[in-house]
Amino acid sequence: MTDVVLDPAAWKDVEAGTEALLDQWLVREGDVVRAGQPLARVVLVKATLDVVAPVDGRVAAILVEASQTFPAGQPLARLEPAG
Repeated sequence: MTDVVLDPAAWKDVEAGTEALLDQWLVREGDVVRAGQPLARVVLVKATLDVVAPVDGRVAAILVEASQTFPAGQPLARLEPAG
């Protein structure tokens, strides 16, 4: 399993304790995805960012629902190898 997280670089210069908002999922559990494919959109300090798949795989679980907030490093979903 591979955890999907918002790129740590997105949190650079963001005040500690700030949370991002998961605005929209672009995939569903069970979908097969490719590395680099946008999976979700999040809002962090007035900026909208894409969360992309780190590897090829299948969306095994969505851990943070749309409209929920999450801290830096929080896994948003889990991918398992496709096949």
